[in-house]
Amino acid sequence: MEEMVSGNQGAAGDAGSQTMENKQDATVNSGKNLINTKASLLDSGEDIEMTNGDTDEDDASELPSLEDIGLTKKLEAQSAAEEGLEASVMEVNEEAVSGKGNVESSQEPDDEWLQVLGNGLLKKKVLVAGQNKEQRPQKGQEVTVHLKMTLEDGTEVEEDPTLSFTVGDGDVIQALDLCVQLMDQEEVALIISDAKYAYGSLGSSQPAVPTDTTVHLEVQLLSVSDGPDIEFLTGKERLLLANKKRERGNFCFLRNEYVFAISSYDIALNIVNSTSKVDFAEEEEEELMAVKVKCLNNLAAAQLKLEHFEAALKSSEAALQHQPNNVKALFRKGKVLAFQGEYTEAIPVLRKASRLEPSNKAIQIELSQLLRKQSEQRSVEQAMYRKMLGNMAVPPHSSPSPAPWKIPWKWLFGATAVAIGGMAVSVIVAARTT
Repeated sequence: MEEMVSGNQGAAGDAGSQTMENKQDATVNSGKNLINTKASLLDSGEDIEMTNGDTDEDDASELPSLEDIGLTKKLEAQSAAEEGLEASVMEVNEEAVSGKGNVESSQEPDDEWLQVLGNGLLKKKVLVAGQNKEQRPQKGQEVTVHLKMTLEDGTEVEEDPTLSFTVGDGDVIQALDLCVQLMDQEEVALIISDAKYAYGSLGSSQPAVPTDTTVHLEVQLLSVSDGPDIEFLTGKERLLLANKKRERGNFCFLRNEYVFAISSYDIALNIVNSTSKVDFAEEEEEELMAVKVKCLNNLAAAQLKLEHFEAALKSSEAALQHQPNNVKALFRKGKVLAFQGEYTEAIPVLRKASRLEPSNKAIQIELSQLLRKQSEQRSVEQAMYRKMLGNMAVPPHSSPSPAPWKIPWKWLFGATAVAIGGMAVSVIVAARTT
């Protein structure tokens, strides 16, 4: 599987409570073993590859489109999920935080629980007050926390004393990403999150969280700093950061969280496409280009899953501009054209992909299905034309009856002239004889 979001597909990482609920609900009940069966793809760091049994998920190509870091942004701008996310975080900050972030009346006085989203599914409680002299974490900043995660029965499933992530980029579960923005430095808080904002209906293999499970997070905010200036990153630093975001996109894609996957691919594309004030080695340039193509392919795959066909087509074509013989990009483009009913254009694209990789059964299956559909379409069109022609009043065709025998007038005139001439000659001869 390979394809997920073009260029700068933005940072679809904030999500409004309602929007986020909808996203999680849409995030399929694919089965408890999905994460385990595909874990090797994530560990490898490679993009999602095409498989014989799952042609729709080949190489994260179903992820955001990196067309130029512009396509993903367009998708984000059009995505209510992204807009809802930002709106939700702003609401939380305005309603639940005062001044530099002090909890207001939204905090319940009896048990000191803050209903973060107002729906009872995500709440936060301060265990140890922090220093509210500094501004709370903002989107785009880097934070480091001490995280301890347990289940409702007290079973500890994860502990990380120095977990670092970018706020709002979707690097961690939504519960932590949202609640850290309501914390002061050195604060220790307890967060109780419904599965919707944790690991959803799929659960997780690492950490070991069952499906549809509420989790308890004990979090201490250790530090807050501005994110790196991408323009001054070295080639290796930029490559490392872009791959980190891309792999997060793959993780979301495999969980059928396509909007979040698109966001991560978009962020990765932004990192790759951003201007640089540092010179890169030729090898680094090639590696960054390879990451860009992977993100574009993955972006197209994710957009296709969301039925954003035009965006998916642009993402695939953007990948092909850099690598005209990229099989995954050709495969994705062919599928998009097929979905749009453009069989005449799709077939040559898939045939090219098949020639480049004849052993790929996914391509063969897609091509054979498309050829069958084209044949059926032609049969329907021919039947329609015959019906149309049959309704037209066309007189029956009959062979002409033999015309009566006629002597051409020119021949008759010539014969008459000859006869008259003969008679004249006879008269002259007779006269001379007498």
